[in-house]
Amino acid sequence: MRLSDSEREREFRAAVREWLDANGAPAGPGAPRVWDAAALREWSRASWKAGYAGITWPTEYGGRALDGGYQAIHTEECALAEAPDHVNVIGTNMVGPTIIRYGTDRQRSAFLPRILSGDALFCQGFSEPEAGSDLAAVRTVARSHADGFVLDGEKVWSSYAHLADHCLLLARTEPEGPKHEALSCFLIDMRAPGVEVRPLRQMSGDADFSRIALTGVVVPEDRLLGPRGGGWRVAMTTLAHERGTFGIALTARLSVQFARLVRTAIELGKDRDPVVRKDIADLHVQLEALRHTGYRALAALERTGEPGPESAILKLRWSSVNQRVAALGCHLLGEQAQLGGPGTFWGGYWQRQRLRSRTNSIEGGTSEILRGVVAERVLRLPRSRT
Repeated sequence: MRLSDSEREREFRAAVREWLDANGAPAGPGAPRVWDAAALREWSRASWKAGYAGITWPTEYGGRALDGGYQAIHTEECALAEAPDHVNVIGTNMVGPTIIRYGTDRQRSAFLPRILSGDALFCQGFSEPEAGSDLAAVRTVARSHADGFVLDGEKVWSSYAHLADHCLLLARTEPEGPKHEALSCFLIDMRAPGVEVRPLRQMSGDADFSRIALTGVVVPEDRLLGPRGGGWRVAMTTLAHERGTFGIALTARLSVQFARLVRTAIELGKDRDPVVRKDIADLHVQLEALRHTGYRALAALERTGEPGPESAILKLRWSSVNQRVAALGCHLLGEQAQLGGPGTFWGGYWQRQRLRSRTNSIEGGTSEILRGVVAERVLRLPRSRT
């Protein structure tokens, strides 16, 4: 594991910082800027034109063919500058690399350029109400049809589904045989007849996730991604790319959140309270541990080409630490924490973050499943399930 950039990486980081200084969105003294969909699309198009979308993609598909370390640098610098992710973050980081590996020439030409530019937004349709973290138990069915396939079922916890143009979706195509060998992946049109998006309203008032209901949705045969019955391998490729530099992004954005926490303590005159100072110091230690775990995960990715179990450790601990930061932010407010909205400290920022952070234990892999991964793959404990 190395903790410093190479000469080329230092030059790349300097270029990213220079571009962000000229085009980024520095936050004001309080809560961060809230981006609407139009502003996010504009930002993403500018990022793509500057060469910062698809950094690790092969050059023949519009990328720069750089390794994961450069993607991590860009992700980290964007987070530290409080600039947003690419509006098509699922498309650029997960779906695009999967299409590059498994897609036909026609699929690559149809989707890859538009993914990078942000003109074709993607969401992911893997989890289901009865098969959240157990993808082999997917119940959505894709039956053969004169025009290809017809899909019926339901997906849940789909990020950005309310904005997406397309969805990378996992469905069951073989009624018999082993569960892992009966699945196929599809690139479905989110505006096709029979597709209904139902936003999931969270305690914070946000609706970042949605349920996708599929009723008699006809999908052309040329929208099958990879071989029929090979959906498990396709899905695992997608998830592996999700975890690639995921931890670097989480840690960088958490460090910005931690800085807001310190600023809150100072503005409220709580920075000399010994108990508050102890709590902040402990969170700082946790943040540094996460940062170095992220470097270990990146080193494993560069060494083997596949994310290691460190990514599971990082996501698990990040969920807890981020929740603790939000809780302490509310604690610093005292009685003000019972109020929210205009006229309150930073417009109720910490109250909203406290509620939003509860989803951290579910999104991107539930904490229960990740503990199982750590137990089996890191601690080498015997499997607790078959």
